[in-house]
Amino acid sequence: METASGGNKMGEVMYIPSKDPMFQKPYIDLQDDRVRKVRDGSEIPFHYVHGGFGGTNVKFSLCFPKKEQYRECFIQYLSPFPGPDEEMASVRQEGGVGDKIAFSLTYGAYFVESNMGSKARFGGKTKEEATLVWKASAAVAQFSRKVAAQWYQYDHRPYGFVYGGSGGGYKTLACIENTRVWDGAAPYVIGSSASLPNTITLHAQGQRALRHCFGKIVDALDAGGSGNMYAGLTAYEQSMLNEITNMGFPPQTWFREADGTIDDGSLPVLMPLIQREDPEYFKDFWEKEGYEGADPDGDAQRDRFVFESRVVSVHFPTEDNTEDKKTYNSVDNAWKKILTDGGGSYIEIETAPKAVEQYMGGTRILFESGECRGKELALSRLIESEDGEHSYLLINYAYGMGNITQVLEEIHPGDLIRLDNSDYVAALFYYRHQVPEDLHFHAWDQFRDETGRAIPPQRKFLGKEMTGTGTVQDGNIQCKVIVTQALMDESTCPWCGDWYRDLVRDRRGTEDDFRIYYYQRCLHGNDWNSDNNMVIEYEGGLRQTLIDLMDWVQYGKLPLPTTEYERDGGNIFITKRGAERNGLQAQVVLLANGEKCAHVKAGEEVQLTTKVEIPKGAGEVTSVYYDFQDNWKLPDPEAFPICGSFQRTLDDGVHGAVSKITHRYDQLGTYFASVRITTNRNGDAAEIYTQVKNLDRVRIVVE
Repeated sequence: METASGGNKMGEVMYIPSKDPMFQKPYIDLQDDRVRKVRDGSEIPFHYVHGGFGGTNVKFSLCFPKKEQYRECFIQYLSPFPGPDEEMASVRQEGGVGDKIAFSLTYGAYFVESNMGSKARFGGKTKEEATLVWKASAAVAQFSRKVAAQWYQYDHRPYGFVYGGSGGGYKTLACIENTRVWDGAAPYVIGSSASLPNTITLHAQGQRALRHCFGKIVDALDAGGSGNMYAGLTAYEQSMLNEITNMGFPPQTWFREADGTIDDGSLPVLMPLIQREDPEYFKDFWEKEGYEGADPDGDAQRDRFVFESRVVSVHFPTEDNTEDKKTYNSVDNAWKKILTDGGGSYIEIETAPKAVEQYMGGTRILFESGECRGKELALSRLIESEDGEHSYLLINYAYGMGNITQVLEEIHPGDLIRLDNSDYVAALFYYRHQVPEDLHFHAWDQFRDETGRAIPPQRKFLGKEMTGTGTVQDGNIQCKVIVTQALMDESTCPWCGDWYRDLVRDRRGTEDDFRIYYYQRCLHGNDWNSDNNMVIEYEGGLRQTLIDLMDWVQYGKLPLPTTEYERDGGNIFITKRGAERNGLQAQVVLLANGEKCAHVKAGEEVQLTTKVEIPKGAGEVTSVYYDFQDNWKLPDPEAFPICGSFQRTLDDGVHGAVSKITHRYDQLGTYFASVRITTNRNGDAAEIYTQVKNLDRVRIVVE
């Protein structure tokens, strides 16, 4: 039985948007013929439609390919963080390999995007407001079918495919578990019902606790390293690295911090939610037994920073802090649209502590007197003046603040301020106090006793309230699903994909309609051209997944099998090699003089050999690129400048390739060489949207 009531955890009761009184007044306010530019300079003609639903804030954009290209389906993208004009986000991102609309049109699908009914940058406070994101998405998808029938002038039901990553992954799963509007879904880098805020605070916890040893960890795990990431670390660092790794954070990912990039991701957005839902935690953490902060000799107390001073002068933004964030709709930057940049503004204060090693992450600037009393700003950095008499507080991004300048105008010399990171440090330990009752969440096993009970004191469980959908995943998928998950995901952790796979199997008793593909060397983000010598992006695989979904649903062509992997606690490992690994991503091995670590003399020729093995049915190698110098800048548009030749191979039915190249290093030192390969289902390098990448590295010691 189906109903318009929106019930979602009652077996087969499904939401039908056409029966919802909210969505009875669709309108179209703009339509015209346009062209979409492609990277090679060519153009794709399409028909553009913009509209919405009367009496709501829901707006949408539809982009229809020419009739002769149309394959009777649509692709709908769900942004991680909807906004008032989100239906225009992809429209504004014209050109380049990452163009979602051009991809859809190229493969014969019309493109759908909406603002999901949002009238604010960050969801709603009530369940009704939160469920609007997937209800509105369903209503737009359903209405788009009527528009398609009118445009193409024949009665048909277009097949629907929905996808989104991170926060958009939560929304995608809510859509396909609670409605039957779509026929296929490709959620990617998905979280679990226990992910937020825990995986985000976990990452920031590592940035605090391991801040003196990132280089040692990364070097040990890199090509030719010792493999022992605990070597040379203090006992506390070893303990925290073990804890964070067991929670599922991939330790290779610390290369960004080793290179000096300290970014706490979406934690500035999540912090106010934790403070609102569990305000007593931030007091209990520092006072009650069982919490790290209550130990007077503990590391949390050492990193707590509280200091009072007075304002000397205020300096307004020297840069434009009204950055246009309308095109922010990828998994790594969508949340930034709700932040306001400090724009180079700063506050001069009388005195500040001179402790060089003082941890000041997450420090708030709290105003204790004057016109600005009760307000706060976020500290980016504290800089001491050359004469040592004053200090300068650089203003960081701020959440939920429209104009930092207006706050600065209320600050005057002599105002009392307090610098305080107490709440931030406390939040970093929050995952210890969010142990799920469900024992399937193995990342938290380290905080359970032999009976499965949580050892640390527990707080109100917030994860289920932070999905932004008003629902909790139950695995009751109503269409065919292929999940894309990254093995170096620093934001949601790779194990979340495996957790959802178990949920589907438990709920449906089968995974015949489900696949999951894991990708090595991939972070959470999926922006094209986000490669460097350490990581690549998974976007080519994601696009191929969407095409495979279309073929699976429309023509009954089975997609490739799920990646072969194992889970150990909170860690995911690909277990089989070459063709037997399954999934879409090829295995690549780079050797220097036959070794992962080669020792050579200055000027001596080094032989680099690349061997690629491709999962059965995943295609052929289309390119091999080398880089003899290491650069961790992300992204690095100049990475892999050397195009290598390669010979395709076919060994006992397994496709692959071999490539060889030589290089000389004239100066003494340690170098890293790397290779990036691409494969394509049809072995065609010209299919720009579906090139699947991987990379490998070697260490070369020149003596």
